[in-house]
Amino acid sequence: MTVLTVPLTADAREHGLAGDGSADDGSALQKLVDLLGDAVAADGRPRTVYVPAGRYVVQDRAVLWRSGVSLVGAGRGATCFVLRNPGAPTTPVPLAWFTAAQHGAGPGNHLADLTFAHFEIDGSEVRTPEYEVLAKGLGMQYVRRARFSDLYIHDTAATGFGCDFLQDTVVEGLLVERCGRLDPGEGMGGAGIGVGIGGWGPVERLAVTDCTATGNGTNGIFFELQQEEWTPPRGIRVTACHTEDNRYGISDWGADGLLVTGCVMIGNHVAGFDVSAQGTTSVGGRGGIVTGCVVDGNVQDGIALGNTPGPYAFRGNRISGNGRYGYWQHNLAGGDQEPATDIVLESNEIRGNALDGIRLDAPLREPAFLGNRVRDNGRRCAPAAAGEGAGVRHGPLSLTDTGADWPPDGHLGKLVTVSGDRTAVVTHNTATVLTLAPFRPGADTAWPDGVPAAGSGYELPAAPAPRAGLTAAAPVAHPCVHGNRVRDDGHPRTQAHALWITEDAVWSGGRVAGNDFGGNGSSATRFDAPPAGGRWRDNDG
Repeated sequence: MTVLTVPLTADAREHGLAGDGSADDGSALQKLVDLLGDAVAADGRPRTVYVPAGRYVVQDRAVLWRSGVSLVGAGRGATCFVLRNPGAPTTPVPLAWFTAAQHGAGPGNHLADLTFAHFEIDGSEVRTPEYEVLAKGLGMQYVRRARFSDLYIHDTAATGFGCDFLQDTVVEGLLVERCGRLDPGEGMGGAGIGVGIGGWGPVERLAVTDCTATGNGTNGIFFELQQEEWTPPRGIRVTACHTEDNRYGISDWGADGLLVTGCVMIGNHVAGFDVSAQGTTSVGGRGGIVTGCVVDGNVQDGIALGNTPGPYAFRGNRISGNGRYGYWQHNLAGGDQEPATDIVLESNEIRGNALDGIRLDAPLREPAFLGNRVRDNGRRCAPAAAGEGAGVRHGPLSLTDTGADWPPDGHLGKLVTVSGDRTAVVTHNTATVLTLAPFRPGADTAWPDGVPAAGSGYELPAAPAPRAGLTAAAPVAHPCVHGNRVRDDGHPRTQAHALWITEDAVWSGGRVAGNDFGGNGSSATRFDAPPAGGRWRDNDG
């Protein structure tokens, strides 16, 4: 076939793909991609592979992708690519790949002018003896002018959408579920959507919008600087995305000015939003803006921020019902330990979290806490409890004691121990029922070894105290705390103090003015280390 006769759109069925769910279509797809790729290289006109409805098996070897070749199906559930590796059990099999390590991808050898749209990737049949980070759904690097749209990617062994260095690219409408299936929990990759960044230099123009990532082994969505010496890139936006039941919801591991707007981050196992040194280069993000998001009911923290030089801003978010802190400033070992400068929390609703609404366990310089409503936190107020025998029942995600009378969410975030050595985390409770977190993202039970027998004994620890609206347990220099309403309207009041400066803190300079600190459980303020200098005035309570 000459270049002149290679169509701009080729029907996969007419080029040997069976789509019957059993025949290996990988070789035929590779031949078609090469045919169209050669034509694009010859005449510069992008081509499209159209794949009608069917189940197309890609077995034992990934398809090496070519520049200018798009892949378009008939819709989610209609066109499905099934990934398998029975003949190559140690080989990862993404649908399409093009990488620096395997294929010499780089700024001068990149893919361009691609659309991947309207199909499903089922990775449930890929098995490797050990976790393999390349066992993705899609795994391409150095891509320009691409659009990934309306894809359903699920049950891959590693990251579902694992594409790096995306320039002038849009990722939209992806549903990514239960990916990172073989990730032990803290390995590389294993996410729903994972994007390596920095390869194009200081600006990477990428939009991730209207995507849903649920039940993935590590992150719902993450951005990770790939070389420590690279400049953290600007230009990345995340809008209207939903992340739920992942280890982390959305993570910034090395971007500059990441913009996250209108997203939902709920029910994630460690944190809804995370900035830290967990990435491969141990570089945290900086300069980001998170606004208009719902960060609710995460098993541990709502927002966890650390290993960043700053600045970072959180404005107009709802951060509520999380199992530990609403906002937690901290540093992980191995990353940047310098004080973060110009961290801003403004006009957020920080309510009903288990312990402190805002907890500062790492140094800050010139932070600003402006106009926040920090209310009714410290919900983990219930005393120690135990029970067994009649009236005690266990379910896949629950524990019931008909003889209990617990305060609502009084055990929020606690670790319940059953039969002496089996544990689960409480995400909610009524007077008699504990709701439990799955033992890992994507699981349908809290008990990997099976539901405990009826009547099995349980224990719940006591509540820690005190629990405050804003707690400083690290050096805080020149803070601006203005116009906040930090109080508790509950019955009983579980937020003991509006502001607690612990003995580990050094609070120096700055201004604390115009705040409402009244109506907390014990007192407006508690100073185990007295503040040094600064101006304190017009604070009610």
